Amino acid sequence: MGKNIKRIGFISTRIAGTDGVSLEIAKWAEILRRNNFRCFYFAGELDRDPESSFLVKKAHFEDPEIQKINEQIIGKRERSREVSESIRVWIDYLKNKIYSFVEKFDIDLIILENALAIPMNIPLGIALTEFIAETHIPTIAHHHDFYWERDRYLINAADDYLQSSFPPDLHPIQHVVINSIASEQLSHRKGISNTIIPNVYDFENPPPPPDNYCENLRKYIGLAQDDIFVLQPTRIVPRKSIERAIEIVYQLHPKRPKLVISHASGDEGGEYKERITEYAKHWGVELLFIDHLIGLQRRKKTEGEKMFTIGDVYQCADIVTYPSGYEGFGNAFLETIYYKKPIAVNRYSIYIADIEPKGFNVVSFDGFVTKKTIKKIERILNNDKLRQKMIDENYRIARKYFSYQLLEDSLLRLVELCEKRKN
Repeated sequence: MGKNIKRIGFISTRIAGTDGVSLEIAKWAEILRRNNFRCFYFAGELDRDPESSFLVKKAHFEDPEIQKINEQIIGKRERSREVSESIRVWIDYLKNKIYSFVEKFDIDLIILENALAIPMNIPLGIALTEFIAETHIPTIAHHHDFYWERDRYLINAADDYLQSSFPPDLHPIQHVVINSIASEQLSHRKGISNTIIPNVYDFENPPPPPDNYCENLRKYIGLAQDDIFVLQPTRIVPRKSIERAIEIVYQLHPKRPKLVISHASGDEGGEYKERITEYAKHWGVELLFIDHLIGLQRRKKTEGEKMFTIGDVYQCADIVTYPSGYEGFGNAFLETIYYKKPIAVNRYSIYIADIEPKGFNVVSFDGFVTKKTIKKIERILNNDKLRQKMIDENYRIARKYFSYQLLEDSLLRLVELCEKRKN
C-alpha cells in the first residue's frame, strides 16, 4: 500500500494554534508519520516545522485583500466586475504558489483542510480546484463545516464560485466529512460520495496526571483554592452560546463566580465578546480570558510570563461547559473525556446524531439551563465516587468509538484508494 505516495502536503488557510482544524491536522499528520509518510504544510499562518512549511500570507482568511473581497460578496446580492477581476488575480497568484509548494517538496498527495468547504478564502478554493483539475494530483478533501451550515453565507454574490469549488466534484478527490449529517447533505446537495471520519483523540495513551506546573495555573489566573474552575474551552463566537455557561456558573452560587474561557474570538469579530462580557456583568460572573496564556508547548515568554497547554487547562478544571448551538463535531467534547472531566453539554444536532447514541454519561440539556441541570452538576461536583465512575465510563466509550486506531484504519484506506486511482 502506498508504494508511490510517500510525501503528503496539507493545505489550509491557517495551520496554527488550537482551533479545531489545526488540531485535527496535527492528529492526521501524527498518524501518517508513524506510517512512514512525510508531511508538509501550506497555509497563510503556520506554526509547524519551518523546514516542512510553505507560508503564503495571501492564503489566510485574515489577509486584507481577502477580507476586502469577502466584504463585497458575502451578504450581498451582486458583485462588481472589479471584484471578479480581483478574485481572478489572486486565484492565479495562489495557484502558482500551490504549484511551487508541490514542486518544492515533491508532493505525491495533498490533503485540503476545510479549504474547499467553507469560503473564507474564495480565491484559494478556486485555485485548488483548478490545480487539481490541471494536475490530477491525488487529493483528500477533509471538510469540517460547509458554507450552507452558516447563516452568514445564505446571501452572497458568489454562488457561481460556491457551486464550482465548495466543494468540487473531481475524480482525483476523496471527500471526507466529520459527521453523518454533513455526509447526507453533501450527497444530497452535490451528489458527492464521501467517507465519514469523526474527530478523534489518542485514547490509547491517557494523559499524565496533573503536576505542579499545571496546578499553578489556578493561582496564575486568579482562582482561589476553593473556587470552582468552570472551563469553556471554545472560541468566542455566537454559535458557542456562552450565555448558557454564564448562567450555569451563576446558578451554582459559588463565592466568587468565574468562568474561564480558553480561546480567542476567531474569525467572526469582537462584537460577541462584548455581548457576553456585558451579559456576565449583569449576572455578576467574572470572565477570565486566557487565550494569551495557551500555546502548543509549555514555556515562558521573554517577559517571564508562563505559557500553558490546553491540556494543562483541562487538567485544572472541575467541570467543562459545552453549550454550543451548533458544532461540526465536537473537539472540546472529546478533549473533556480524554482529560477525565465531567461535562455539561447542550444537545446540538451532531451530538444527538453521532455522539449521544454511544452512551456517554454527561449532564445534557436542550437549549436552556434548568434547575435539574444545576442539581445534577452539583451532585457530580460534590460526589467523588459518582464523578470517578462517570469519567471512567466515558473514557472507555470514547476509546472504543473515537480513537486514533479508527483514524489510522480509515486514513490509510483512503491513501490506498488514492494510490489505486493514481495508477
